[in-house]
Amino acid sequence: MKKYKEIDPDPKYDSISVAKFINKLMKGGEKSVARSLVYKAFEQIKDKKNQDPSEVLEDAISNVTPQLEVKSMRIGGATYQVPKKVGAKRGKKLAMRWLVNSARSGSANNMEDNLAEEIMAASEKEGKAYKKKEDEHRMAEANKAFAHFAR
Repeated sequence: MKKYKEIDPDPKYDSISVAKFINKLMKGGEKSVARSLVYKAFEQIKDKKNQDPSEVLEDAISNVTPQLEVKSMRIGGATYQVPKKVGAKRGKKLAMRWLVNSARSGSANNMEDNLAEEIMAASEKEGKAYKKKEDEHRMAEANKAFAHFAR
């Protein structure tokens, strides 16, 4: 089994999930930029929701984490969308990726606003990232007839 490097918890919120989220947001090795964006978004969340922002992020990640996904498999010359269960690590990684991508495609002028809005929406089971999870589950449900092809 592959050994993964232990990640240090975030210094401000003492959370491994926050540290992983910062790493997921980071582009081109600019960790300080990603960290400041996340902290500014967390300040907005704290002002608007009066809750601990790291707990709101945890809620958002757990709401967006998928249980099923579809994988394309080529069987006998035809390609089928085969539903598969998602492991815990992969599910969390997908949830973070979807949150970051939906924040990047947001409509606000700056990234911290988009990030704060998307995290708050996902914690309330709304938003683009949550919709992406629902679409993924819908696809898996529609293709459950091909589940017997799963490896």
